Amino acid sequence: MSFPLLTATAALPAIGAIATAAVPAARRTAAKWLALLFSLGTLVLAAVVFLRFEPGGDRYQLSESRAWIADFGVRYELGVDGIGVALLGLTALLIPFVIVAAWHDADPLETKSTRWRPTQGFFALILMVEAMVILSFVATDVFLFYILFEAMLIPMYFLIGGFGDRAHAGSDESAATQRSYAAVKFLLYNLAGGLIMLAAVIGLYVVAGSFSLLEIAEARANGSLEMATSTERWLFLGFFFAFAVKAPLWPLHTWLPNAMGEATAPVAVLITAIVDKVGTFAMLRFCLGLFPEASKWATPVVITLALISIVYGALLAVGQRDIKRLIAYASISHFGFIILGIFAMTSQGQSGATLYMVNHGISTAALLLVAGFLITRRGSRLIADYGGVQKVAPVLAGTFLIGGLATLSLPGLAPFVSEFLVLVGTFSAYPVAGIIATSGIVLAALYVLVLYQRTMTGPVQESVRSMPDLRARELAVAVPLIAVLIFLGVFPKPLTEVVNPAVEHTMSDVQKKDPQPEVEAAK
Repeated sequence: MSFPLLTATAALPAIGAIATAAVPAARRTAAKWLALLFSLGTLVLAAVVFLRFEPGGDRYQLSESRAWIADFGVRYELGVDGIGVALLGLTALLIPFVIVAAWHDADPLETKSTRWRPTQGFFALILMVEAMVILSFVATDVFLFYILFEAMLIPMYFLIGGFGDRAHAGSDESAATQRSYAAVKFLLYNLAGGLIMLAAVIGLYVVAGSFSLLEIAEARANGSLEMATSTERWLFLGFFFAFAVKAPLWPLHTWLPNAMGEATAPVAVLITAIVDKVGTFAMLRFCLGLFPEASKWATPVVITLALISIVYGALLAVGQRDIKRLIAYASISHFGFIILGIFAMTSQGQSGATLYMVNHGISTAALLLVAGFLITRRGSRLIADYGGVQKVAPVLAGTFLIGGLATLSLPGLAPFVSEFLVLVGTFSAYPVAGIIATSGIVLAALYVLVLYQRTMTGPVQESVRSMPDLRARELAVAVPLIAVLIFLGVFPKPLTEVVNPAVEHTMSDVQKKDPQPEVEAAK
């Protein structure tokens, strides 16, 4: 039997979580270094997966399959395609930066009413989320994916509710109440979506007789699986609802601003740059792969919701007074672009959507982590409490600006390529939707540049006059992320080579071809 590389890649952070949690309470620094070491080991294994993946090979590679719950037809079945390997790489890349950025976020802190929770638990929870997310990107058994989809909510709940942002206006009791509210709202929204998905998963098994994506695809190909139109549509809705909550898509998005606002900046990155990508990834793998006809049937409504997300999220970002909530609403707008690209059902749109998942993760991580460094220094998330930061901390201001410019998809930075492909793919199939979506670009420029102007330029406020610039640890987070944004902005080929063949398979699943341009015959 060949080495189970995918299992090892997911198991390493899980083992790291257990090891980190077991470190004695007095040895907090050792726990941090141990967590970082395991995250770097996972990154090495993810790089091996990426290098061993053959873009022109089988659709699912490095496959593993073992009996698990035989009486119910559930198998431990893994396999990675081009979309999964790109997102697996994103997850493994970002976690070390999240850990380094969060180095002091869970240190003990005595307050009037409570003691800060154990450092070891904080970093163990981050590694556990990484393990579950990686496994969800490679699971090809629907039931196994569902378990991971739900289980990752548990560590995220504790990360939001137990390790909230210390830069909170108000009393300790007020801060704890708002953290608890955000964590419970996150959990309830996602559990509701998951329970509806569970009903659809059971219904799929009743119809198809299997949880295996590979077996269901083979049954469709040879004509042995017949699914009534109404049945397929109901099952699609069950899956899509859960993924739309996770993504998040308007109007199921309201948990995200609360969760990101109350979480620490690194945990907010974990939410929007990593965990939420499971929702959009699953739309491609499960909604389009399992229910192609229903996906085409739902396309007009989904595109409409995506356009609302783009414009609504951007408009609310413009009006925000809280830095982290502004970035949260900007992410809602960006997820609208991703879903628009998926359901435009063109190769350019879906390639752009996949690249957007990766590039949004990196750009949001860069902007949000630098914003977290800024907030930690001042002790406030309010935009009005800043001004003139670039004069006292120019490196911090410069990295913040580059992260913001990447968020608005400036040419030369990675998100531009993906947003351009999404818009091209949408214009070719739905010109009106493409025109409406471009308004999100204008609004993005507005909220990013206004944010920078109000926080970094102008007279130096007394409260920031003694603000230190980025330290070595913080530079070790910001500089590599910016370097990746520039590299993928000018040379996206390493990603497009692995993504495009997977997109072709998805287009084949839904039996769609790219619209051909109309050329008027020469007279």
